[in-house]
Amino acid sequence: MLVIRPITKADFAALKQIAIESGHGFTSLPVNDQRLEQKISHAEQSIRSDVNQPGDQGYLFVLEDSETGEIVGTTGIEAAVGTSTPLYHFQQNTIVHHSAELNVFNQLRTLTLCNDYTGASEICTLFLRESYRRNHAGRFLSKVRFLFMAEHPKRFSDRVIAEMRGAADDNGQPPFWHWLQKLFLTIDFPTADHLIGVGKKSFIAELMPRHPIYVGLLPETAQQVIGQVHQNTKPALKMLENEGFIHKGYIDLFDAGPTVEAQLKQIKSVAESISAPVRIAEVSGDFTLAVANTQLEGFRASFSKQAQYDEQEQVLLLSPEFAELLKLKQGDMARFIYLDKR
Repeated sequence: MLVIRPITKADFAALKQIAIESGHGFTSLPVNDQRLEQKISHAEQSIRSDVNQPGDQGYLFVLEDSETGEIVGTTGIEAAVGTSTPLYHFQQNTIVHHSAELNVFNQLRTLTLCNDYTGASEICTLFLRESYRRNHAGRFLSKVRFLFMAEHPKRFSDRVIAEMRGAADDNGQPPFWHWLQKLFLTIDFPTADHLIGVGKKSFIAELMPRHPIYVGLLPETAQQVIGQVHQNTKPALKMLENEGFIHKGYIDLFDAGPTVEAQLKQIKSVAESISAPVRIAEVSGDFTLAVANTQLEGFRASFSKQAQYDEQEQVLLLSPEFAELLKLKQGDMARFIYLDKR
């Protein structure tokens, strides 16, 4: 079985390998030993902290194959972004140029540098090794964050965002980047990507355009990818849209990928999650359930058909094997959602 748990220092080598496999554009996992060690240490401290409101906490989880002990994926949540280091986006707007005398009315799109998502919670750092991208594993890796947030809502903002990876050309470079590089930054994309990944973002405030940019003045290749996602990111975007996330016009500075948002309580998996006491029994249900215990440091979550909800008695039936994997005993509370129920 696959099980989610909080990351620990012992997972450093596995996390570094995931960072290498994820490639450029995955800025939340830079291939930098010091930064990865800091992320693990920060995650361990965050999950141990007594928190009544979101702050500078970061929760990072790993997906482990319980049979082999291999780490096959990761997923994370930032409690409140932009509070320690600024979070920048381009906001899309429309400016009207109107001349009554000439009978001219033009609506022109603009991009403006902003920090509008400061304080929002962010779901991030989702990666699953290719050989495990089957049997609900990817869906579970995304939705398990919502189970954790539903169980511990005081730790998170009412507003939740997700930054989606933008479109790339055949060389893996974002077409949107090239005009920025030529006019403002004069560094290559991997360098900028690395600087952001290791937390060195001051160059954005120092070098990025401070005034609204007219989209119509950009190269056609850059205009075409504004708000578009990377080919490999389309399934993740579709999944979030099904959860209720929407795009309100904010895009990434470098690849123009969309940032989507939702209210925490209105996220489908949060609103539809059920908290129920556990009863241990031999069970083989008709549907696949994603189930999580209610702990913090001891958080465990997995998915299986060895779970079934008895609606009449309002108890969650778990097989002994599945309950043991989740560190759950008879009478403990658990939270679950359906992964495949229509």
